[in-house]
Amino acid sequence: MAAPASAHDPYQALRYRDYRLFLAARLLAAIAVLMQDVAVGWQLYERTNSALALGLTGLASVTPTILFALPAGALADRVDRRNVVRLGRLVTGSMSAWLAVLSATRGPVWMIYVALFLGGIGYAFVGPAQNALLAQVLPTEAFANGITWSSTAFEIAAVTGPALSGMLIALEKSATGVYVACALLAFTYVVLFTFVHPREQAIEREPLTRAALAAGIRFVLHERIIFGAITLDLFAVLFGGATTLLPIFAKDVLRVGPVGLGWLRAAPSAGALLTALWLAHRGPLRRAGRLLMIAVGGFGAATLVFGLSRSFPLSMAALCFVGAFDSISVVIRASLLQLRTPDRLRGRVNAVNSIFIDLSNELGGFESGSVAALIGPVATVVLGGIGTLAVVGVVTARWRDLVGLDALDSPVDPAPEPVLE
Repeated sequence: MAAPASAHDPYQALRYRDYRLFLAARLLAAIAVLMQDVAVGWQLYERTNSALALGLTGLASVTPTILFALPAGALADRVDRRNVVRLGRLVTGSMSAWLAVLSATRGPVWMIYVALFLGGIGYAFVGPAQNALLAQVLPTEAFANGITWSSTAFEIAAVTGPALSGMLIALEKSATGVYVACALLAFTYVVLFTFVHPREQAIEREPLTRAALAAGIRFVLHERIIFGAITLDLFAVLFGGATTLLPIFAKDVLRVGPVGLGWLRAAPSAGALLTALWLAHRGPLRRAGRLLMIAVGGFGAATLVFGLSRSFPLSMAALCFVGAFDSISVVIRASLLQLRTPDRLRGRVNAVNSIFIDLSNELGGFESGSVAALIGPVATVVLGGIGTLAVVGVVTARWRDLVGLDALDSPVDPAPEPVLE
């Protein structure tokens, strides 16, 4: 049965059963990840009172992506991607359970980093396979709408997850309950994914050589618009990310405690959620390249305001705008990636994208923590916002074809449509 024709159907992707299950699983997983991020940051800063200790969480999490993302992408192009994501989530859930034990027994701090590293291996394999599966549960014309709703689900998780984590920590004076909840959510994800039945994927038959592993890199470098978009995100978030330092701002700058920390972590996602809902209902984007530059520039400016603020309401508002601008960037970049990548390469291209994303988020967290240990958290965030604005200027001058992009283009190799249920 074909989808009913309309000028714009904001719920187009949600009309597919497998996508609804896929989206529900991703929502639960995102809640778990974001709850755990808050708990780890709070626990480490309480025990060490060190900005560098917070920065090291990013290093522990990003290293597995650097080491394993390309093999994980190649695996996702050669076997059933559902099996890859289920196994990866079992690993991350097990690491959450281990963190619960470490919290309850006040285990050594270095073991927390080991757990984050091992959990990062699971995430390294989940990311490419999970993102590539989107094209197997939706028809081509629903990709952009599906990405927007995926972004919406993530932002719902990012509003509720940190707030729930902060409240649980405040009630229990411990992170143990948060880690237990994260493990249960990860295992529920595995059960939900058992009922997702995606369209058969294009299995890559090429021998697994170094050239095959690097095929995703070659594709991204060849597609200048994709390369420009993910490069912009890499350096903008690398310089402009303030999330890692939020425990310091909550405790020492704004003095709002763990509950305030939860709300600070949730604020970017509140702005992003409203923006994602607006994007879902407004129809196809036009002047996408110009809008991308405005969004990343706005991200940098809002980061700068947050760094200078000493008012909790103003800081919350600035973080809301950080999330709103980032949501626009995410939807444009992810849509370009899905629409321009052939299915046989989707695992490896998404692996390259995962490396860029984790380098910007996690290595950016390490950079923020390290610099903050030298010059303080406020100066670090302010300089980061300025650095993001500088990156926008460089990319605008260097990638004129990206800046001039109007509508998001059609995919390289259209795939048959899944059944609408």
